[in-house]
Amino acid sequence: MKKVLLIEDEQNIVKLLQAYLEKADFIVASNAGDKEVMQVFRSFKPDMVLLDLMLVTEDGWSLLQKLRLESGCPIIIITARGAITDRLEGLDLGADDYIAKPFDPNEVVARVKAVLRRSVYLADADHIRLGSLQIDTTKQQLTIAQQEVALIPRDFQLIGFMAQYPNQCFSRAQLLDQVWGIDFVGGERAVDAAIKRIRKALQLWPKQQGEIMTMKGIGYCLRVYETEQ
Repeated sequence: MKKVLLIEDEQNIVKLLQAYLEKADFIVASNAGDKEVMQVFRSFKPDMVLLDLMLVTEDGWSLLQKLRLESGCPIIIITARGAITDRLEGLDLGADDYIAKPFDPNEVVARVKAVLRRSVYLADADHIRLGSLQIDTTKQQLTIAQQEVALIPRDFQLIGFMAQYPNQCFSRAQLLDQVWGIDFVGGERAVDAAIKRIRKALQLWPKQQGEIMTMKGIGYCLRVYETEQ
């Protein structure tokens, strides 16, 4: 059974979501965003976090950044701040999805399931090695020749997904669906921007081992030529 942590200070919402999530066979814990929230996160070790941005005791944006610095655990923001700029900022900071209040609790459960399906590769492949490029999904760490390469969470998810399927081509729409989610409002240009950042980050990866190729009229492919050192 998957575990969900609710970081929300409106108790009526906590009770509502907890009831629907438990009915869907999730184990649920809640925390209103007080000073112990990170301790609860570390001890509970959730598979998913539902985070309200407008907390009384702590800034939700700051808490989102803390969670992202510590873990690649999927995070869905649930908040009354439904402006497009707020949604984009949340996604840029590493959230996996964004749901505006008021909401249908059935939709929240569906979104939780969808995000968990998209992130399943993190549980299925703790360590991926493609020549001198290594991806440790447990530590959220990518290294080339034992040298750590810094990536923002979304870019790590993208290269992690593509590394699960080397030499397979994906359209921009497919990558958006798998990594950003079907409700992402930024458009396919977000994929191009992420690929550009990843290519820059992978400059130390020898071209004879692999590269991210643009497939004209299709999308992108993580082409792997050599996996032995």
